[in-house]
Amino acid sequence: MRTMMTVQIPVDAGNAAIADGRLSKVIGETLERWKPEAAYFTAVGGDRGGFLVFDLKDPSDIPAICEPFFTELSASIELTPVMTPDEVAEGIAKAFP
Repeated sequence: MRTMMTVQIPVDAGNAAIADGRLSKVIGETLERWKPEAAYFTAVGGDRGGFLVFDLKDPSDIPAICEPFFTELSASIELTPVMTPDEVAEGIAKAFP
């Protein structure tokens, strides 16, 4: 299932993670391992953060995806199912046959 992960990293935790290299490491390893179709980084709620869109193949993958952000960066995470425009059209066709 296509899923968007919203990551929010508190400023103090982000500052410490930049200083010791953890921020780059966690982001780099996440991008390499999960190969998101899109990844954008910006301010989220006044903190460092970003949005990653990836294929969540199995719900049991959630800890493997999220835990590095929790344990290494003290991040808050939200996971949201998302659709492409074609998938929205397909869903509407199913809802209103």
